[in-house]
Amino acid sequence: MKNKIMPRLRRLLPLAPAFMLSGCTLDLLDPRGPVGLENRNVILLELGVMLCIVIPVIVMTLYFAWKYRASNTEAEYLPNWDHSTKIEFWVWTIPGVIIAILGVTALYTSYQLDPYRPIQTAESAGRKPLNVEVVALDWKWLFIYPDQGIATVNQLAIPVNTPVNFRITSDAVMTSFFIPRLGSQVYAMAGMQTQLHLLASQEGDYRGEASHYSGRGFSDMKFRTLAMNDDQFNQWVDKVKSSSDTLDSADYPKVAAPQEAAPVQYFAHVQPNLFDGIVAKYNNGMVIDKSTGQVMHMQSAMSDMQMKE
Repeated sequence: MKNKIMPRLRRLLPLAPAFMLSGCTLDLLDPRGPVGLENRNVILLELGVMLCIVIPVIVMTLYFAWKYRASNTEAEYLPNWDHSTKIEFWVWTIPGVIIAILGVTALYTSYQLDPYRPIQTAESAGRKPLNVEVVALDWKWLFIYPDQGIATVNQLAIPVNTPVNFRITSDAVMTSFFIPRLGSQVYAMAGMQTQLHLLASQEGDYRGEASHYSGRGFSDMKFRTLAMNDDQFNQWVDKVKSSSDTLDSADYPKVAAPQEAAPVQYFAHVQPNLFDGIVAKYNNGMVIDKSTGQVMHMQSAMSDMQMKE
C-alpha cells in the first residue's frame, strides 16, 4: 500500500507552493479606501488588456504548431507567399487599440490618483482632515500629529471616513511610504517633502511598510495603520498623551538613531515645527512656510509661530 501512495504524493509536489500560499492575502486586491480601490481597478484593467494579447497568442501558437506539423500533408503550403492585407490590418489595429486603452487609462489615473489631490467622498463630506507628518528613519517610521501635539513610532492611527493629509520626508536614505490597502506608494527623500492624501473607508488594522530597500534593517521597517471610529481615535490620542515621553530637538537624535525591529513608542508632547526642522537641516536652515508658500529661514518660521501663539 505504501509503495502505491508514495508515487502519487510525488506527483503533487509541484503543487506544494500553491497550497502554502492558500492562506495568504494580496492587500493590493483587497482595498479599504477609495485610492486603493482605484489602484486595484487599474491593475485588473491592465491585466485584462494583457490577457487579450497573451491568451490569443498562446492559442494560435498551439493551433499553428498542430495544423502545420510535419505529419499533416494536407496543410496548405505557400512557399511564395509574402503579403496579406488582412493580417497587416489586425497586426496594426490590435496593438493600436491596446495602446490607446492603456494611454487613456494612464492619463486619467495620473490626474485622478495624484498624491497631491485632496480626497473628498460622500462619507467624508464636512469632516475636518487629519494632518500627519511622516519621517522615514533607519529603520522605523516617525508619525507626528501637529494638531494633537503628539507623535508615535511605527504606529499610525486614523479615523475612518476622514481625509488624511500626509507630509512626508526622510532623515535617512531614500525610501518609500506605502500602505497597500489604502494605496499610493510615495517616496521619502532627505531634505525634501512631499504630500499624500489617503482615506480609510473601513475600520481595520492595515500593514504599512517601506517598499524601497534602505539597508540591513529594511525587512523590519514596518508599521501598523489602525483605522478606527471617532471615539476609538480620541481614546487612542488620550492614550498617547498619557505617555511619559516627549519629543524635542534634544531627544530627537536618540529617536532617529538607527534601530532594527523598533518597538512602538508614544510621545505625549512634540516640539512644534520639528518636521520643518528635520527638512531644514538639509537646506541650510530654509523651509517653506505652509501658510504662504514662501521660502524662509527656520528661525524666522519659529518666531512667526510663537507670535501667532
